[in-house]
Amino acid sequence: MKSYFGSSDGSLVYFAAFVGLLLVLTAEARVGNSSESLFCTETKECLLYDVVCQNGDYEVRHYDSVKWVSTVEKSMVMEMGQMMAFRRLFKYITGANADGAKIEMTCPVTIKVEKGASFWESNTYTMSFVLPSNFQTAPPKPTDEKVYIHESTHMKAYVRSYGGWMMGIRDKMQAESLANELDSVQASYVKEYHYAVGYDSPMKMWNRHNEVWYVAAGEPVCSSP
Repeated sequence: MKSYFGSSDGSLVYFAAFVGLLLVLTAEARVGNSSESLFCTETKECLLYDVVCQNGDYEVRHYDSVKWVSTVEKSMVMEMGQMMAFRRLFKYITGANADGAKIEMTCPVTIKVEKGASFWESNTYTMSFVLPSNFQTAPPKPTDEKVYIHESTHMKAYVRSYGGWMMGIRDKMQAESLANELDSVQASYVKEYHYAVGYDSPMKMWNRHNEVWYVAAGEPVCSSP
């Protein structure tokens, strides 16, 4: 039997499988138009999510698996580590990659903050840029050995939002507040690290938006204590 797409029914099968694969990739990579987010005001695309539940102190979000470009920096001060890591990642998106590709900036920028460093010891900060939708399938390889591509898994996260500037001391206070709230409702979450999350460039002076994330472990809890 002839088909519109070829000389056999097998062509339709392969075509359907190809379309199905594209749909899966599109559904999984939840990076999309910033108009779908309240906080992404300076970039074309943003990491998207679904709200699972919320109360007056925090909300739980579901994030799909997406690809990021990341780098690790050790520093005694978050601001110093943040500056060094940002420069490295910014070079990657402006052409320091195997294809020489120019890659659009997205938001948010996340910083994984390890728990446990003493005041006089260096802490480990992992900064990540989420890759835009057109680079999710095959991102170019970094030329800097300190920069790498990785794919996050599906996750649910406890999220606390706050305004102003994201500084180390403010992030620490917000993370401790969120942890106390989660402990008060006996929520299970990963305690070894949290994410400091920023949505705004240094040029934005007003209505800034920052977040603290803890990865949920088990069924999320949104009840009040």
